[in-house]
Amino acid sequence: MFTTRPELLGTFGMVSSTHWLASAVGMSVLERGGNAFDAATAAGLTLQVVEPHLNGPAGEVPILCYDAAADAVSVVAGQGPAPAGASVAHFHDLGLDRVPGTGLLAACVPAAFDAWMRMARDWGRLPLRDLMGPAIGYAEGGIPVLPRISATIASVEKTFREHWPESAALWLAGGLPQPGSWVRNPALARTYRRILDEAESAGSDRQAQIQGAREAFYRGFVAEEIARFVARSERVDTSGRAHRGLLDVPDLAAFEAPVEDPRSIDYHGWTVYKPDTWSQAPVFLQHLRLLEPCDLGDLAPNGPEFVHLVVEAGKLAFADREAWYGDPKFVDVPIDDLLSREYAAQRRALIGDAASLELRPGAPGGRQPALPPELPHADGFGSARGGAGEPTVPAGARTEGDTCHLDVVDVDGNMVAATPSGGWLQSSPAIPELGFPLGTRAQMFWLDETHPNGLAGGKRPRTTLTCTLARRDGRVRLAFGTPGGDQQDQWSLVFFLRHVHHGMNLQEAIDAPAFHSGHFPSSFYPRAASPGELVVEGRLPRATIDALVRQGHRVDVGEDWSLGRLAAVGADGDPAPLKAAANPRGMQGYAVGR
Repeated sequence: MFTTRPELLGTFGMVSSTHWLASAVGMSVLERGGNAFDAATAAGLTLQVVEPHLNGPAGEVPILCYDAAADAVSVVAGQGPAPAGASVAHFHDLGLDRVPGTGLLAACVPAAFDAWMRMARDWGRLPLRDLMGPAIGYAEGGIPVLPRISATIASVEKTFREHWPESAALWLAGGLPQPGSWVRNPALARTYRRILDEAESAGSDRQAQIQGAREAFYRGFVAEEIARFVARSERVDTSGRAHRGLLDVPDLAAFEAPVEDPRSIDYHGWTVYKPDTWSQAPVFLQHLRLLEPCDLGDLAPNGPEFVHLVVEAGKLAFADREAWYGDPKFVDVPIDDLLSREYAAQRRALIGDAASLELRPGAPGGRQPALPPELPHADGFGSARGGAGEPTVPAGARTEGDTCHLDVVDVDGNMVAATPSGGWLQSSPAIPELGFPLGTRAQMFWLDETHPNGLAGGKRPRTTLTCTLARRDGRVRLAFGTPGGDQQDQWSLVFFLRHVHHGMNLQEAIDAPAFHSGHFPSSFYPRAASPGELVVEGRLPRATIDALVRQGHRVDVGEDWSLGRLAAVGADGDPAPLKAAANPRGMQGYAVGR
């Protein structure tokens, strides 16, 4: 099969990410004696600087960690909760029926920084300066402006100039940054330098220093500046009105990214690991359960039978996401029933020869599903999905992902898969003294107290952020993921299926024509649904597209290379040889290794 680049093979280490600079930083950390956890931390902090339109220091990140020596998989749950003062009643009192997609009111507690620090402290081995140094260097020295950075800033230039002067001062001081130019963020560099200085003043022990950095961010000057800015600012958001935020010092002081056990199922010789239902991640496992007895290997990977079966099973899994998923600390999610083979068999019986146009959640354990409030519907193919959330999928299937991804494997077989997101430059006004904006992840809550994903103070929103590890033959062999909001667990699932059932190597599975459904409600403001929508790359065979149309799918044919930003690393031996691949779409994701 033709591929855009080779699957990389080696024995020392591999890094794959959505930006070449982050991949290079991760590899440099491995070369200096760091392990996969060190490399992922340094690469993750670098992504906050080089992809500011896709993630930032006040965003969030789910991280899956495989400790090869302990043969254990852990989840660093880098998703912050809503502020204690957030409530459905408060938003209704403001005249809102949805959480705005931008602005201060949609901020949850920033979680990404603590998640990276928690992983580095517990599993890494290099000093904090080695991990923060590359990000500081790029913030001070500048980064190359990607076409998408320029386009993103252009799309919000009017908002910046008229309503968010702090963001205009940071990103438009010299006019609109053009592709290929360089931009610096000296305020962020100063913030990170001060964090590092305060951390190193805590002592020479690396764990004490990392804990000192966490203190500076969540209980020190960063938290104080965030609270000060929120308290004194009232800024326009997607509601068209100006609102104050709710985030305060106690909210940040109470936060520490927890380490949790993953969810997992066995599938055709693999054990697949995902975060819990505070993300959409288990929908990947449900999707596999529905497909488990199907003879996918006998179906052409680009044929209509394969696409139809995968899409129709996905509609059922995502309907259950809408009805049942939420923060398991707040709601009793029937996840064991949802992932059981018995329940999957009941649901699989609903898959027919025609495309479903209904949202059909199930009743696991006899419980009745709680559907979200009445949804807006897209006018045409995805046109109402152009909100302020993670990706938008307008007509023509052009995907603008506001997320990153990275994977690392080291010589000892340790692995990391992480999907940083949120706190992007277009999300909220920049905090001048810190050089970054807050996130807007609270937009994913429903303003309905009876729904599992209903807003409550201290509760984590059910996000789309997800990443995957997979075990085979006694150890974890594969780490992968992609940006893409609701599409993350669709694009990555098709990648995995083609690797497992059709024998594609990592690069072949990434390069193969992608597709996804927009049938279910979008997770982002304004929460539109597009029943029956199926978005495909133009490289999918014409005969496949025509057959899918005949089956009732509302097929939206996009550009040939337009869907997904997958990255992956693997370990076929014990632990070597190692392998890696990265997405060619957008011409910025790269894998590196030796």
